[in-house]
Amino acid sequence: MASKNKTFAIPILLLILLLGVTGCSISKFIPEGEHLYSGAKIETALGEDVKAVKNMNLIEAELNSLVRPQPNTQLLGIRLGLYYHYKAQQDKPGFLNKWLNKKFGEEPVYFSEVNPLRVEELMLNRLDNRGFFYSSVTSEIDSTEKYTGVTYKAVLSKPYTLEKFELEKDSLLIYDEIEDVLSETKIKKGDRFDLELMKFERERIDVALKQRGYYNFNPDFLIFEADTNRYDNKKFDLFLRLKKGTPSKSIIPYAIDSITVYPNYSINNDSLRTDPETINGIDFIQRDEFFKPKLLEPYILFAKGQKYNAQTARLTSNRLSALGSYKFVNIRFNERDSIAKDGDTGSLDADIFLSPLNRRAIRAELQAVTKSNGFAGPGISVTYSNRNLFKGGETLSITGNFAYEAQLSGGQDSGLSSIAGGLNADLTIPRLVPFSPSRFKYAVPKTKIGLGADFLNRSKLYSLSSFNTSFGYTWNANEFVYHELNPISVNYVNLTNTTPEFEAILENNPFLRQSFEQQFIAGLNYTFTYNELVDEDKNRPIFFSANLDIAGNTLSLFSGDKETIFGLEYAQYAKLDVDFRYYLKWGKEQALIARTFAGWGIPYGNSSTLPFVKQFFSGGPYSVRAFQIRSLGPGTFTSVGEGSNSFFDQSGNLRLEANLEYRFPIWSYLKGAVFADAGNVWLTYNPEISDDETAEGMAFNQRLQDEGKFGKDWTKELGIGVGFGLRVDIQSFVIRLDLASPLQVPYLPEGQRLRTPFLDGGDDNLIFNFAIGYPF
Repeated sequence: MASKNKTFAIPILLLILLLGVTGCSISKFIPEGEHLYSGAKIETALGEDVKAVKNMNLIEAELNSLVRPQPNTQLLGIRLGLYYHYKAQQDKPGFLNKWLNKKFGEEPVYFSEVNPLRVEELMLNRLDNRGFFYSSVTSEIDSTEKYTGVTYKAVLSKPYTLEKFELEKDSLLIYDEIEDVLSETKIKKGDRFDLELMKFERERIDVALKQRGYYNFNPDFLIFEADTNRYDNKKFDLFLRLKKGTPSKSIIPYAIDSITVYPNYSINNDSLRTDPETINGIDFIQRDEFFKPKLLEPYILFAKGQKYNAQTARLTSNRLSALGSYKFVNIRFNERDSIAKDGDTGSLDADIFLSPLNRRAIRAELQAVTKSNGFAGPGISVTYSNRNLFKGGETLSITGNFAYEAQLSGGQDSGLSSIAGGLNADLTIPRLVPFSPSRFKYAVPKTKIGLGADFLNRSKLYSLSSFNTSFGYTWNANEFVYHELNPISVNYVNLTNTTPEFEAILENNPFLRQSFEQQFIAGLNYTFTYNELVDEDKNRPIFFSANLDIAGNTLSLFSGDKETIFGLEYAQYAKLDVDFRYYLKWGKEQALIARTFAGWGIPYGNSSTLPFVKQFFSGGPYSVRAFQIRSLGPGTFTSVGEGSNSFFDQSGNLRLEANLEYRFPIWSYLKGAVFADAGNVWLTYNPEISDDETAEGMAFNQRLQDEGKFGKDWTKELGIGVGFGLRVDIQSFVIRLDLASPLQVPYLPEGQRLRTPFLDGGDDNLIFNFAIGYPF
C-alpha cells in the first residue's frame, strides 16, 4: 500500500530517540574497578620466509571468529542495549526503561571477563590445523580510564604442503570402495596441510559408503597420518587407512531383506496386527484402509534385495512427507540376527511408520484491508480442507471469501464502495494424472485442478463476475529448480451493470473498452524458477523466474469462425516475463540485491489489445516505490482523470524495471535498507480505432499511442526514484515501511523531468509505502 506522506513523523521520532541517548554517556554507570570491554583488533603478518598465503582473507576471518567474548553492540557509536540495561538498574527506573531493557537491553561485557591468553591458544591451534605450524600470536592491551580493548598480532610461518597422498589398503573389499571414492578427492598435491579438509574428506567417504550398502560405517573409523620426516622443506606425505579394531559389521555392505509399511500408524494401535497386503514385495499393514497400498508404493524408492542406500532412504522420507497426509514419517532399519563374516553381505529389515494428520480441517480468517486508493474495510475467509480425499494423498481445499470496502478519503470520489466475494476449490493430487505413477527421485510431482467463481460490485461503476478453471502440474527437478505447467487455463469475465459514469470512461478510452471486451481467455501457461536462496550457505545466490502465457491458439482450431466460441469472443495473445535477481551477502545480515524484470505481451488474431487482467502496470510498493501503484506510463502518458478511475488508463504490454537495494541490520528484529528503482510500461502496438468511435475517444486513443509508444528514447521515459526503509523481520514475517522520492518523472515535459529527491516536487515528492514482505 502506498500513500503520500507530507510529514517526517517516523524519521523525527527516531532522530529524537538517538539524540536523547547520545546525550547520555554510559561512562558514569561503569562500576569502580571495572573497564568496559571495547572489543578486539587482529593484525596479521607473514614470516620472513613466507612470500604469499592463498586465501588469506579466509584465514583472517577464522581468527576473528575465535575472539571471545564479543563486546556490547553499537549503533552509530552508541551502545543502546547497554544504556537501557544501566537505566533499568536505577532505584526508580520507570516503566519505559524496564520495557526497553526487556526488549533490547544487554548485560555489560567487562574486560575482567576477557582471557587474552586463552584466545592466543585458540588462534595458535587454528593456525596449526591450517598448516601454519610454529606461528606466533601475541596480544597487547589498550586501556583508558573506563574502556579496555585488545590487539592480537599473528605472524604466520611458512605452511606445510602436501607431496603425496596414498590409501594404505589390504584385501578387504571395503578398501576397493574407498579407493573408488577417492578418485574425486579434494585433497591434491601442493595443498596446504588442512585438518578441516581431512575431516570433510572422512565425512564425504562415509556418505559415499552409506550409498553403497555400508550401513554400520562411521567416519571415525578412518584415520589420516601425516609424515614430515622424509622432507626438510616443510612438505609432508599423507596416508589414509582404517583404524585398528574397526568392527567387522562396519566393513561389510547390507542388503534390504524385507520392507513393511504401516500407512495408519499410531501408538494406540501399535499392537493391532492384520494380514499384510503385498505390492511389489512391500508389505502394507493397516486395520482400516487409510491409504491405498497401490498408490503409496510408488513413493518408496528402495526395494527388496537392493543394497542399503542412505540417500535413497532420505529421499523416500521426503517424498512421503510431501504427500501432505502425514504428520510424522519414520523409517527404521533393523539388522537381522545373523553373524556376517568378512566378504559377506548383511541383511536389514525396513519398517516405515506413517502417522496421519487430521484428515479434515476448517480455518477461518478475519481480515482488515487498506489500499492506496483510499479504500478500507473488513473481510472474512473460510477454508475447508480434506487431506486424503480418495485415500491416495489427494488434498481438497474449498475457500469462500467475502469483503466490503469503502473509500474513506479521496475528495470527489469519497463514498464509493465495493463488495467482493468468491468460492474457489483446489484439488491437489500427488502424482501425474492421467499418466502412470512416476518415480521422480527428488520430489513428488503434483497434479493441480482448480475451479472458482468470483464477483465484484463497485458502486457507481460496474459489476464484474468471473469464472476460472485450470489443470496442470508442478514439480521440483532438484533443490533449486521448480516447474509449473498448466496446459488448461480458462478465465471468463462478465462485465455487467455498468453505470453512465463508467460507460463515459469506456467511451472516451477505446483502448480500455477493447481490453474489457476480451471476456474469454483460454490457453496454457508455464513457469520455470531457479532459486538458490533455499541454500542459506550461499553468499552469492541468484534467483531466476520465467513465465510464458499463451491464449487462444487451441480455441481457433475449434471455433466456427475466427472470433467466437460458444458465442463468446476469446482473446489471443502471447506473453512472456522474466525476473532475475542477484544477492551479494556478507557480514552479519548485510546484502546488496540487484534485480531486473522484463515482460512483453503481444496480442494477435482476435485481439487488438491484451485483456485488462493481463496487462502490465508499474509503480507501487513492489515496483518503483517513488510512484504510487499503477501510476507510471505508458511511456510519458499520464491519466487525465483523477481519483479511483485513473489507474484504468495506465497500463501497457511492455514492462522494464530495475532495482538496487542495500539491506543491513539495525537492532534485533529491526532492519534497514536504502534503494533505487527504475521502470515503466509502454505500448509496442497501435490499438485499432473503429469508425464508430467518438471524436473524444479517437483523440484519447491517439494521445495514448503517441505518448505511450516504446521508442529509442525509452531511457528518458523511465520513472526513477530513491529512498530508504525500515523492516520488522520476525522469523520471516516482514512488515515493511519505505519512504521514497522521484529522481526522474517521465510524464513531465522533457527538460523538466529530473528533480532533487526529497526536496523538489511539492506534494508528490514523498511516497510512503506500507507492505507485507520484502519487495524481492
